[in-house]
Amino acid sequence: MIRVLLVDDHTILREGLKQILADTDDIQVIGEAADGHEALKQMYALEVDVMIMDMSMPGRSGLELLKQVKTEKPKLPVLILSMHSEDQYAVRAYRAGASGYLTKDSASTLLVTAIRKAANGGIFISPNSVERMAMEFSGARHDDTLPHTLLSDREFQIFKLIAEGKGLTEIANQLSLSVKTVSTHKTHILEKMHLVTTSDLIRYAIKHQLSEQA
Repeated sequence: MIRVLLVDDHTILREGLKQILADTDDIQVIGEAADGHEALKQMYALEVDVMIMDMSMPGRSGLELLKQVKTEKPKLPVLILSMHSEDQYAVRAYRAGASGYLTKDSASTLLVTAIRKAANGGIFISPNSVERMAMEFSGARHDDTLPHTLLSDREFQIFKLIAEGKGLTEIANQLSLSVKTVSTHKTHILEKMHLVTTSDLIRYAIKHQLSEQA
């Protein structure tokens, strides 16, 4: 039996996932968590074979939480289930140690396959990500590499929040950082992406479908 921990702040989504998995005879949901803090507690309290984790939750979440899980329990497979497209986060998630990345609209058809593969020590890569992942891990680089792919994980996280229209103080509170630190990251982001203003950044995000406003 594959024992699964579900980590998502939306109760309805967790219930939906449990219904999907209830139709299998080899997968059992043994725990749930609505945020990163609870996820870490459950990870240690339960004998978990696979963790399924949302990228966007209150408090510590996303790549930051994934990296912490893989540091503390490197052998625990983590599947990322996200509303963000694979173009936005998949490569970063695999780099951080994820055993798979699925968008929420594909969960019902691919989730069971992904869980079984991860539990057996494999890496699940969706058909949409195969070519992108092959290029990434072969070391292939292109002259037309988009500027946002050069951002660090923290910079990309802040870039996304700015693109969603959040102010520096709001971002600082959400990420438990100082406003000065967020401002410094913003300056580096604009420099790396050869942009000048926040409006330039938002337009870039919309153009490349990196914003929920797109």
